[in-house]
This record gives sequence, structure tokens and C-alpha cells, in this order.
Amino acid sequence: MKNLITWVVVAMLLPIPVVAQQSTQSPQSPQDSSAMEQRIKDLEERIIALEGQVRMLKATPAAAPAQPSPVPGGATAQPQVATAVPAQAQVPAEAAPGALPVYGGASASAKALNPDISVIGDFIGKAGGNSVQPTPSLEMHESEIGLQAIIDPYARGDFFISFGESGVNLEEGYITFTALPAGIVAKVGKMRSAFGKVNMMHNHVLPWVDRPLVTNNLAGGEDGIDDAGVSISRIIPAPKGLFLEATGQVFRGDSGEDDSPLFHASRNSDVSAVAHLRSYTDITESTNIDIGLSYARGHNELGTDFLTQLYGIDATLRWKPLRRSIYHSFVGRGEFIWSQRQQVPTEQRAFGFYTSADYQLGRRWFLGGRYDLSDRSRFANLTDKGGSVVLTYWPSEFSQIRGQYRHFSYADNLSANELFMQVIFSLGAHGAHPF
Repeated sequence: MKNLITWVVVAMLLPIPVVAQQSTQSPQSPQDSSAMEQRIKDLEERIIALEGQVRMLKATPAAAPAQPSPVPGGATAQPQVATAVPAQAQVPAEAAPGALPVYGGASASAKALNPDISVIGDFIGKAGGNSVQPTPSLEMHESEIGLQAIIDPYARGDFFISFGESGVNLEEGYITFTALPAGIVAKVGKMRSAFGKVNMMHNHVLPWVDRPLVTNNLAGGEDGIDDAGVSISRIIPAPKGLFLEATGQVFRGDSGEDDSPLFHASRNSDVSAVAHLRSYTDITESTNIDIGLSYARGHNELGTDFLTQLYGIDATLRWKPLRRSIYHSFVGRGEFIWSQRQQVPTEQRAFGFYTSADYQLGRRWFLGGRYDLSDRSRFANLTDKGGSVVLTYWPSEFSQIRGQYRHFSYADNLSANELFMQVIFSLGAHGAHPF
């Protein structure tokens, strides 16, 4: 297009020298001079208009060239209009020596200064009583603001800030380096650790209103293992059809709820560590299974000489038929955690797990259930257990309405029956969470 405009301008300018030469050889009348001046003005105006079009073409991403399609009889059909190439897939434009390539032209430059912004609201209402884990009857449980953008061709940034009724918290904020040697992906910042499945989930991604008992009793509660640190992961070569990913993380050493922390660093050297091995494979074209092994180690609030160690196994089975995927699906989950906590007078060992199943009844309706059982990490011979039934309605992908009935039997013959109602809604572009 640019070459075509250039040749048009040249062709328009060629008659000017010829006319000028003729004017020097033979006298012209005043009428001829006026006509010549008017023609020159017209040409100047057209040149200015063409220059404006050239500038617009330079600022607009180029479209893929149209390809003529053959038709019967040897004729050629008119070229079809080609769709524009996505900004992420365009070839970088030529840049000055030593400068980084710019992807996507003007649109990518604007994106660097305007990240994807999203807001997610989580409102919960409750009926019933619970003396062990009391919650308000009505609360705006969490409002999460997400800021996500590509920083450059080698990294991206993600920030998730949660607003509760009592304060503000940086849930996650990290940079991900995606172009390191040997297929390594690194994260630096504050992040949820890769221990198990539930620990990595934000509240609005959970298929239930609450978190399982084993998470509250053994794995740090709602905040979980969420700390400032460094994470390194890499895909491990495996037989065909099997996906393996290994993750290693080192954190500052402070995780869990403020009143009952899971890990606590009494000095700078009291860092915590997490290791996770994930395997994934397809069983059929509609069914897959995901199994993970986790380990976490850190110092607890009793001091540098006291350690807490966690061992975990998680499994997720998914079924989603290709022809009816928007109407029917099934997800089965399970997570088992063992805890070893050093304390006075002896080490306390505890075990807990949850299992759940969620079935999609129709395009917008989901029915699920969950069973919980967990010891308490600080007290021997205290075990909590219970179950929940969940019904979820999705008006669209931007909102959920959920009802959950929960019955828990706590230690010391305490029980609780509660009915929850949850409304989740989102605004803006929110990036996908880990699968």
C-alpha cells in the first residue's frame, strides 16, 4: 500500500517539470498561467492528503495479504478481505540498533501503559450459628482488584489487591520471567505457593463458599501459604501423553492467619520452602486426571528451633464431553495433608483431607458436595468433620449465585448447621487462573 501511494505521487509530479519547461520556451497567456497555478495548488492539496494517509497506515497494524481463491473453469475469484493479525502474533517492526523490538505497533505501546484492570466482588450472607468459626450474617467478604499486563517480550506482571471490610491486603503481586534458558519459568514477588490445589485458588475461583476444614486446621486458613519469595518451575521430559512439571519455591517464612500462623520467621534465616510435582494426562478425549505431590517446611511461632512440615497429595478428575461440553461436565477433587509440628512437650502429628464432586446439570446449573475431616495441628486427639451440599447458578461468565448448606461436627461435641448465600460478580478483563 505504501509503495502504491509513492508511485501515485511520483506520477502526479512528473508533468510539472514538463509544463514548466514549456512555459520557458513559449509565452503563455494570463489564462494559461492561472490554470497552471490552480493545477499546482490542486496537486499540493492531494499530496498533503496522501501524506496523511501514509501516516495513518504506519500507525495501524498491517493486515495479512489477501489470497485469490480459484474457482471452477480456470477463473480466479475476487480476493477475500483478510483479517488483521493479532498484536501478539505480529512480526516486530524494525528498530534502532540496540533497542528492544516492539510487538503489536501502536496498540502494544498503549497496552504497556494501560494494563488489564478487573474488579471482583464476593458477597456472603449466612443463616445459622457457629461458635467455633463465627462469621457475620451479611458481609462483603472480599473485593479483589487485578492489574495484569505484558511488561516486555520477556516478562509479565500480575497484581491482585484484596479489600475486606476491615483492611487492605496484597494477595499476590509478582513478575513472571517466561523466556529463561532451559525452559525455566521464574516468579519473583508475593504469591500463593504451589502446595496442593486449594492453596493456589483465590476465593472467587473456589467451587464452594468456604474453604475445607483441612485448609483451616493444617494449611494456614484462608490466607494459606502466601508470602514474598522466589519460585522456579520447569516442565520435565516425560513419556508421550504425560505432562510433568516440577516447582521449587523459597519464601520469607511468614504464612497463615495472624492469630495462629502456620510459619513464622524469628530471624532472617528462618525462610520456608515449598516443593511441588504435578502430573497430568488424558484418559480419553473427554476425561483427564491431574495428580500432585507437595512438601512444605518452615519454622513456627515457638522459635527458630521448632519446625512445621507438611506433606500433601492432591488429585483432580475432570470429565467434559466434547459434543455436550456447555451442558454437562463433572469434576472430582481430593486432597490429603499430613502435618508434623514441633512443639513442647512433644511433636504433634495430624492428618486431614477433603473430597468433593461437582456435576453440571445444565448450561447454567451446577450441583456439588464435599466431605471434610481434619485433626487440629496444635492439639492432640481433636478431630473435626462434616459435609456440605452446594448449588450454583451462573447467569453468565461474569457472575455466580451460590447456595451452600454446611453441617460440621467439631471436637468436644460441638456442632454447627449453617446456610450460606454467595454472590460473585466481576468487572473488566480478569486473566485466567492456573488450570
